[in-house]
Amino acid sequence: MENLALLAADPAVWAALVTLVVMEVVLGIDNLIFISILSNKLPEAERQKARRIGIGLALVMRLALLTMIAWIVGLTAPVVDLGITGPLDEYGKPAFETDFSWRDLILIAGGLFLVWKATKEIHHSVDSRPSDEVLDKKKAGELTFAAAIVQIVLLDIVFSVDSILTAVGMTDYVEVMYIAVIVAVAVMLLAADPLGNFIAKNPSVVMLALGFLLMIGMVLIAEGFGVHVPKGYIYAAMAFSAGVESLNIFNRRAQARREAAAAPPAVEP
Repeated sequence: MENLALLAADPAVWAALVTLVVMEVVLGIDNLIFISILSNKLPEAERQKARRIGIGLALVMRLALLTMIAWIVGLTAPVVDLGITGPLDEYGKPAFETDFSWRDLILIAGGLFLVWKATKEIHHSVDSRPSDEVLDKKKAGELTFAAAIVQIVLLDIVFSVDSILTAVGMTDYVEVMYIAVIVAVAVMLLAADPLGNFIAKNPSVVMLALGFLLMIGMVLIAEGFGVHVPKGYIYAAMAFSAGVESLNIFNRRAQARREAAAAPPAVEP
């Protein structure tokens, strides 16, 4: 408690906490989009439960990883080196590298999973032919609860490792990391149901969210190969796309109101 009081009196610690909370919330958006899309494949009665379990597991994983800071930092040490590097850029750094750490391998595996998942979902969204695939849009609600939780856990691991490594790189105070992670996950928990319901009610948003997941998967793979993609560009593109889609939704609703107002009144028999 005494240590917390000392930290609370330091303005630099508060600045680090606010910055880290914002970063953790932004990083949690990726996790939340995946959980929302996957939970919407379940029967309606199980969706909220799946979201809460998925976000709860994300919190447990992040807090557990924070207790193993030394081990987490060690995940950045190379364990496999294929000896292949890309051409040097203007700063003298290779365009990509193949000396992989455990973090790189986790990011690549998670990225490939996201790319596969988003691609399958997009395929079944645009293909009107009948299919026996689990993710077929005509069979929404047939994904089992256990299968959904397993897939959420797999992506929780990837996003949790990335989240904690970001926290480690931004502050040296474990207490600040704990608070930031708890606040960020609380925000995710509050936003989960509204986001999931909004996605379920607006089919065009589903395709946009799948596009986000596809992009995030490619970014994870790129980072696994040592290619740094500025997060600001990614989230700026997501915000712009979401803004355009919001305008489309407002336009469709306004058009529906105009059509309803112009329709002739129903004649009673």
